Formats: sequence, C-alpha cells, structure tokens
Amino acid sequence: MLPTSCDVLIVGAGPTGLTLANHLGTLGIRTLVAERLPALIDYPRGVGVDDEALRSFQAVGLVDAVRRHTVPNQVMRFVDRRGRVLASIEPTAEPFGWPRRNGFIQPLVDRELALGLERFPSVTLALRHAFESVEDTGEGVRVALRPVDDAGEPTGAPVTVTARWLVGCDGGRSPVRNAVGLPFEGRSESTRWLVIDLADDPIGTPNVSFRLDDDFPYVELALPHGIRRFEFMVPDGADEAEFESDARVHALLARVLPADVRPRIIRRRVYMHHARIAPTFRSGRVLVAGDAAHLMPVWQGQGFNTGIRDATNLGWKLALASRGVADAGLLDTYTQERHAHAGAMIELSVLVGRIFVPANPLARLARNLLGPLLSRIGPVRRYIAEMRFKPMPFFADGAIVHPGAPDAKGPVGKVFVQPRVADAGGRIGRLDDAIGLRFALIGWSARFDAWLDDDSRRLLDALDAQTVVVRPSCQSLEREAPAHGLVLADVDGTFKRWFDAAPGSVVVLRPDRIVAAVCTPWQLNATLRELGRRLRIDLPTTATAAPPQSMKEAA
Repeated sequence: MLPTSCDVLIVGAGPTGLTLANHLGTLGIRTLVAERLPALIDYPRGVGVDDEALRSFQAVGLVDAVRRHTVPNQVMRFVDRRGRVLASIEPTAEPFGWPRRNGFIQPLVDRELALGLERFPSVTLALRHAFESVEDTGEGVRVALRPVDDAGEPTGAPVTVTARWLVGCDGGRSPVRNAVGLPFEGRSESTRWLVIDLADDPIGTPNVSFRLDDDFPYVELALPHGIRRFEFMVPDGADEAEFESDARVHALLARVLPADVRPRIIRRRVYMHHARIAPTFRSGRVLVAGDAAHLMPVWQGQGFNTGIRDATNLGWKLALASRGVADAGLLDTYTQERHAHAGAMIELSVLVGRIFVPANPLARLARNLLGPLLSRIGPVRRYIAEMRFKPMPFFADGAIVHPGAPDAKGPVGKVFVQPRVADAGGRIGRLDDAIGLRFALIGWSARFDAWLDDDSRRLLDALDAQTVVVRPSCQSLEREAPAHGLVLADVDGTFKRWFDAAPGSVVVLRPDRIVAAVCTPWQLNATLRELGRRLRIDLPTTATAAPPQSMKEAA
C-alpha cells in the first residue's frame, strides 16, 4: 500500500536514491522511494566504487553485502599501442578503512541496497510509480505520482503524497529538476562509446587497461563474477543501432580477443558522455542528488561515487530537519558543501578523457611523446599511482566550525580517517562500527566531558552524540571513562599521529564523518555553540527548558 504521507519522498531507485533511503531508514525517518520502472535497472553502468562510498555503505550495515560484488584494489593502467605502461593507478593506503579503488557490478550492488530497505518499517519502495508534479507549500510538498505499467503507460489516477521534503534522484533527465526549473549547465561530449559485457571471462586478468591507440582506443575491465567489459569508441557519424548489431560487436571483439574465442555476450549499450551540473542542489523543499544534480564522463569512475557522497551528506541533514531538531536552513549547506567538489570531479573526468582520446593530432602527439618520459620520473609516477590527483572533499563553509579562516591544509571540513580500534574486551574493529551513524566527540587520552556546560550537553543530547576517548593500546581503558561514553584503544597509532598534527585534542565528527570542528577541552563550549548555530539548531539556554526531540528518541 502506497503511503500518502512521509517525511522524505525520494524519486528514483538508483544507487543515490537507494543509499539515501538506507541512511534515512537507519535514522528512523519515514521515507518513500518512488520508481517508475518495474524493476531496478540491469544494464551496463558504473564499474568503480571507492573507499568513501564503501564507508557510506558501512554506515548503514551493508558494506559486507556490497563487497561480495567487488574486486578490491583494482589497478588502472594506461598503456600505449606498443604495450608500454605510461601510468598506473594503484593506491595501497586505506585511510578511510577500505581499498581506494574497487571494481564492481552496479546492478548487483543496487540490488543489495534495495534489499537493505526491507530492514526498515519506516521505508517503502514503490515501483511502477512515475513522478508527475510537485507543489511546494513552504512547509512541505504535495507530489503527484502516477501508477504505470511495465511499459510506463498510466494504469490509474495520480496519487497525491505529502512530504516534508522531495529529493530527485531520478537521473540526468530528472523530471523533478525540470519541474522546479533548475538549469542543468554544461556540455555533452561528441564522442560515444559502446559498452560490451562478456560472461565466462575469456582473459581472466584482474585489473583495468586503457589502450591509448590513436586508431583504435578502447578500455578493458575485469569485473566480479567472471565478467569482462570492453568499451569501444563509436566513430563520428556512425549509426548507433548498426554499431550495436551482432555483426559489428563480434567484429570489434575479434580485434581484442584470440581468433578461436567465441565470447558469450550478455549485454551491450552505447553511451554518450556528459559534463553538467545544476547551479544549486536545492529549490525550497525540493532537492536533487546524484545524476539529477551532476553528470560526468566515466573516465575516473566517479559518477556513482559522487552520488553516494551526495546521499551521505544529505541523509543526516534531512533527518535533523524532519524531526524539528534543526530548521530548514540546514539544507542550504548541502549545496555549499557538495557543489564545488562535484564540479572538481567533473573537471577531473573531462581531463582524463582528453588525455585518453585527445581532440586533435597535436595533442595526441604530445601525449605519445611525453607519456613514456613522464612515466620514468619517480615523483610523477608515485603521484599518479597513489591517486594524489583525486580531489578530496574540503568544505570552506557549511555545517562546520573553522578555528579561523578556512584552511585547506587543516583538518576541519575534511573526511576523518577510520583507524582500527579495540574495546576493553580486546575486540578489534573499525572506528565507525564502534560509534554508529551519529555525531561523535572524540578526544585523545583524557576525558573531556567534565568541561561541558549544560547548554553543550543539551545540544549533544539533541544530536544523540557519542562521546569517545581514545588512548594508546597499552593504557587502561577502564580508568576515567566519560559519562555514558566509550573508551577505545588506538591499535596502530593512527589516532596519536592524527592528533599530533591537529590544532586541538577533541574532534567533533558529523554522521558523514566530516570533521565539523577541532578544539581543546576548554574551547568545547564555545565551539559547540557555534556549531549549533551553523546546524540551525535553536536550543533554549535555561536548565529547565525541554530540549527538542533527539535523533535517538525519534528513531
């Protein structure tokens, strides 16, 4: 039965919408996901999932299910026509607790995300319901959803659903974005690519190769479950249907496979690359995320991951606003924090595409001459191998408290590390599993909660924040524990190294694991007052006043 009211209505059951729904379900928010299709999409899509996305799936208890469909630590090599490796992307560090590059099969991961929703009585997934219109009332939205059949044809009258918030996760053509009149600025690349997936992988090697051949550029990828993917450039002016035909597909595969191989083709599809972004991700009570907010070429595999970052950033903010803990202004920080980073990912993807398929002969010549030379320079080789070129999130403004002017070299506004920790029983695990999907205050060695005044305690109660003290593993975890908090052991010294370089001994973490603030214990109350203001939380300051409903109580 389709609910006629909810806190958050999500249009689109792709990876961004499903991830957002899992975050909201974990936080106990009444959520409806409406999808016009009769089933989740099952054709060639994203093939790379990064450590930040895996951490988001970890936060909602699905990382193990997702990782069953991945190839961890997948290496990406750029190879010239003579077989020389010009660049190799192969990071080994795991600062966020997971491998930085992973091959995966998106339809199977989407299925795990959809199955994850069945855990939550507060979440409904409604297939065969198409978005038609939205009315923003100022206090919420009235959305018309039309029941449709498998072919998308209407089967009944529209159903009106009222919600506090509408989030369009409905792809690059986004009816939700169009309904509220948000522009979608950018460009579409002229080149098209044919993607072919083969079963019973005839090659079997575990990584990714970009073949930089001026006459015949192509991409070869190893995917889980015995699948091999090839991507071939479609010539200008070629007929798309003819290029997808059996004859053309077999002719292309014959150029990259031994003559006696008879590949088993399971799917093929032509794609065009786009580089577009909406100027804002919010219009009143309506927000957009994932491909509805931004599109990018596939070359760095960041379209999927950028959408997951959107969902991770947005989920806890929608929860606070839906419960009345924070006012609607908190949602303005979604664009403030996500827009610049999404734009940087688009530019990186465009740049890689221009290196792989240069637009003119001079650029191709420069690539072919300089590539082999640069690959011999150690610092350049390491810079590429360790993915130092990848833009990392940094928030100069938003729901964060910089100690002074925003500092891109400082820790505030960046993703916090995820070290291994141990509890008093000696059980070792990842940090996020110990603290859960919530705010957390983490201090080094000494308890800091004695410095908190009543106003700070009310704010932390409203946020359902966890207090944590981390100590060297050789010290007792039972002495001087914070009231109602945790004491954890720094298993490998990562915390000590982090705090040694930080401007304070207490870090305030948001549920999306962004560092909201760093300070000393005596600065905590002033820091938390400013954070509450930036979170748009208006708490009474008298001890007798009742705090708003907390995240924990509502869930």
